[in-house]
Amino acid sequence: MATIKKKTVSLVLGSGGARGLAHIGVIQVLEQQGYEIRSISGSSMGALIGGIYAAGQLSTYTQWVTALDRFDVLKLLDLSFSGSAFFKGERIISTLRELIGDRNIEDLPISFTAVATDLDESKEVWLSSGPLFDAIRASIAFPTVFSAMTYKGRTLVDGGLLNPVPIAPTLHDHTDLTIAVSLSGKSRHVAPVTSKSVNINGRGSSYHQKIIDFIESLQRKGNHQNERHDENFFDVISKSLDAMQSTIARLKLAAYTPDMVIEIPKNVCTIYEFERARELIDIGRQETIDVLRHVVEN
Repeated sequence: MATIKKKTVSLVLGSGGARGLAHIGVIQVLEQQGYEIRSISGSSMGALIGGIYAAGQLSTYTQWVTALDRFDVLKLLDLSFSGSAFFKGERIISTLRELIGDRNIEDLPISFTAVATDLDESKEVWLSSGPLFDAIRASIAFPTVFSAMTYKGRTLVDGGLLNPVPIAPTLHDHTDLTIAVSLSGKSRHVAPVTSKSVNINGRGSSYHQKIIDFIESLQRKGNHQNERHDENFFDVISKSLDAMQSTIARLKLAAYTPDMVIEIPKNVCTIYEFERARELIDIGRQETIDVLRHVVEN
């Protein structure tokens, strides 16, 4: 693929759980092709990847996340007994703070905005100052999974609820291009890749099923009805959020028309398959290469 003349970029990184690991591959290819990323706006996993990149630590994070197996991911989940969410979300943030090092957003070498949702006011909030991992923690607070975060008197949850592709924070940037990465692309066949596994308690178990079993065991404690359910609780949440975010993402992309859109198919993984990091990074790389090739050819 021909190298494109260096251009400055405002990069918009969308929400979508584990699919957000594809953002790493997108960034890798853009850098290799000579693009200079000067500004990043992100929701949820897009905020996490974007914030770490803006801090200059994406390679450190990539090395860490690609070494995780399913049991490692499970160990990062800290049970919450608040009744509002299954996990507190503090253990993963503490781990990342130790790995990356926290700092204030305004001191980062790249402009960065994390988007969260104000639960009480029903509006999006742009976090572009203050501690980096406070902003990331607020943006990734996926309802019912991670506890909401109280920040400066506001109750904040996942930014993807209202803005899964947050282009608006980049509108006043002085860059050559705005490139948006949506994790809600149309479903299509993806060649199966064998991911890492771990034997837990002497038996093989997918991370997907392990989480489902755990969530459903919690549900059974408070519900003894013998009803038949075609889909489990966690899948319903995942698919519901995907449906909502896909619709909002299409509207945002149509309204703001970025210069380039990279779409990751929404069926490449579920929102919590973080053990598939290598595969998802490769998907991000390939999707970006395909889009850039199309730009060159046209």
